[in-house]
Amino acid sequence: MSEVRHLVLVLGDQLDHASAAFDGFDPACDRVLMIEAAGESTHVWSHKARTALFLSAMRHFADGLRGRGWTVDYRALGDGESEDLVDILAARLRRHAPCKLVLVEPGEWRLEQAIRALCERERVALGLRDDLHFMISRTGFADWAKKYRQLRMEFFYRMMRERHGVLMDGGEPAGGRWNFDADNRSGFGRKGPGLVPPPLRFEPDAITRDVMAEVEARFADHPGTTATFDWPVTREQALAALADFVEHRLELFGHHQDAMWTGQPWLWHARLSAAMNLKLLSPREVIAAAVAAWRERGLPLQSVEGFVRQVIGWREFIRGMYWLDMPRLRDANHYGHARALPRWYWTGDTGMNCMRAAIGQTLRHGYAHHIQRLMVTGQFALLAEIAPQQVEDWYLAVYVDAVEWVELPNVAGMALYADGGRFTSKPYVASGAYIQRMSNYCDGCRYSPSARSGEAACPVTVLYWHFLDRHEAEFAANPRTALMAKNLQKLAPAERTAIGERARQMLEKLDDL
Repeated sequence: MSEVRHLVLVLGDQLDHASAAFDGFDPACDRVLMIEAAGESTHVWSHKARTALFLSAMRHFADGLRGRGWTVDYRALGDGESEDLVDILAARLRRHAPCKLVLVEPGEWRLEQAIRALCERERVALGLRDDLHFMISRTGFADWAKKYRQLRMEFFYRMMRERHGVLMDGGEPAGGRWNFDADNRSGFGRKGPGLVPPPLRFEPDAITRDVMAEVEARFADHPGTTATFDWPVTREQALAALADFVEHRLELFGHHQDAMWTGQPWLWHARLSAAMNLKLLSPREVIAAAVAAWRERGLPLQSVEGFVRQVIGWREFIRGMYWLDMPRLRDANHYGHARALPRWYWTGDTGMNCMRAAIGQTLRHGYAHHIQRLMVTGQFALLAEIAPQQVEDWYLAVYVDAVEWVELPNVAGMALYADGGRFTSKPYVASGAYIQRMSNYCDGCRYSPSARSGEAACPVTVLYWHFLDRHEAEFAANPRTALMAKNLQKLAPAERTAIGERARQMLEKLDDL
């Protein structure tokens, strides 16, 4: 009979001491297994800060488990020949010979399938438990989705608000409206954002410093840097980050959540997604803190509702869509785009100020907020006809909060419309005028956001009109984009020809923009 009853595998994005994987844990006969595998950083060419965040948080979490008196088999980088997570797991299963491998649902379809196949091959029982971090199960989401011909986040969001009693006054939404999004689209104007309270910085401790040094040495050719690393890597730090956001930045979060400004990477954003995706924070406590600030301190409902919608609405919805549509989501390519990702996505070395700012910030911090991702780097990739799989790999690689369940549907479905509108009602495209209105990125740029053709024309603007021209019939048939098609039809034939010619020149030399 095996000495180990349950071998409990804790993955790098499952750092939750209340995890269902620990239900019924018996230190006398159960063991925890945690695995650092270089393959998880080379599966996509991961940003150094992303790798450092995962490894540091994992090592701190393992110390916390040992503090409970639990035995943790911790496999660090380089401890053995293989650097593939599943190969390492196979060796540990043979070493421990457990009666059952226990874990909560992984955040990647690929990894879950590989673990299932391994357990079948090794004849080890698999106890795959629901991830109770989330506020709706995968099965629960699938059951909800069966009721709708069109899957839309707004329908799901209202159901979740009602089910969990969030921002509700009896049976009605607080403030008489479900959604204050129309109030949350303001730019800063020419004067800029003014004084913005900076988020808490977390000075790297000895564990994190060791990780940073190891990452810089082992993954020296990877993008980004750890020089600015200051992310929360423990639950205590994550709770402090949450309190800091609610106290200092939530009040103005909503009003300016779509705005961008050079040299201001954080603005009024929460900077909590990485901690949440590692499971250092639960969505329930994050929502509760925001709602309490509204009720007790009178913070603006538009900001609190906008933040809550991202957590209980979009985050939960995206996770449900990922599991509903995998594996076909990974191969989705509605427009048949096949161009290579420009090299400057990895360096920021481009003449477009907006792309240089967003990518430069990403390489420095491993972070960009949702509009920078959707309407700058994401929109350009769509307009430039980049192969979706290359774009998806880039997003998974460069952001510290990137886990596939959240990154892939956001990129394939939202930014690239690669799934053909499975859960969005239109492609999210706009000319350079949108970026000019929502930021100062266009100031001093070599390109003019108002020019549609010619050498000085903004690539975003040129490719936007070219994209409309290529898909005019589709845009004209969609009530949400019909106006775009009508605006295209107002252009003189000669101008449409000039736009097409300039677009072709740009598309042939994307690396030179």
